[in-house]
Amino acid sequence: MSAWRDVGRDLRRAPVLNMLTVTTIAFSLFAFGLFGLVAVNIRAALLKVEERVEIRAFATEGTDVAPIAAAARQVQGYPEVMSATVVTEQQALARARQELGEFSDVFEEGFLPASIDVRLKEGHRDPASVKAVATRMHGFDFVDDVRFGEEWITQLYRLRNIAFVAGVALGLSFAGVAVIIIGATIRMAIMARAREISIMRLVGATDGYIKRPFLLEGMLKGLLGGMLAIAMTYFAMKSIEHYLHFETVFFERRFVILGVLAGALLGVVGSSLSVGRHLRQAI
Repeated sequence: MSAWRDVGRDLRRAPVLNMLTVTTIAFSLFAFGLFGLVAVNIRAALLKVEERVEIRAFATEGTDVAPIAAAARQVQGYPEVMSATVVTEQQALARARQELGEFSDVFEEGFLPASIDVRLKEGHRDPASVKAVATRMHGFDFVDDVRFGEEWITQLYRLRNIAFVAGVALGLSFAGVAVIIIGATIRMAIMARAREISIMRLVGATDGYIKRPFLLEGMLKGLLGGMLAIAMTYFAMKSIEHYLHFETVFFERRFVILGVLAGALLGVVGSSLSVGRHLRQAI
């Protein structure tokens, strides 16, 4: 309890400096939050594109619908498959005329073959999984050709991996910058109490006892900075939606909570590094 009393006393003693510290933490985490928001929206956009991944197995001309339907039911049972739909020749013709209205006169009865259109579950849309399902479908006797846009899927998956790696690297960089900024602001408070710390050491206070109020103060400032950063990020997102008419995705609730807790953790780490460095130099 004495540590919390020390924290409350220190916060009241220098309100301007403490407000500056919280604001600095908030802006450093706000930069991290903006990047995270961009990463979340890129991931959401890629997932929407991935939903369009489709395998289409074309039947040979004149194949009866019955074996195609039986094969579709079998494909539906594959663990990777979300849906397997039979498209008859008539349905394929109607779809082509609707999607390519300017060329509707070109399409005649029997021009397009029947097919099985397959969509895969999330987590099974990578090139290897798609190719494996396409290969299995090629085993049906009536299948003439299987198309799934192999090159397009490979490029999409590569883009997703690049976005993930870049996101992790830049995220860690922003976290490192946040720790440095938090440590610098906490060190300002430590320097303001350098004389008090020296007296505490002279009367026998341990390093752990001296550190405790600063760690609690760093945690509290990190929490406040984290909450302010989340609010600023949400406001920025809404501003982008309003002025650019661009629909965005915000963090899930669990990530909001993790973001605030991350602010507290960064505050503790920054405080620990700053206090430890000061105590080592004071020996």
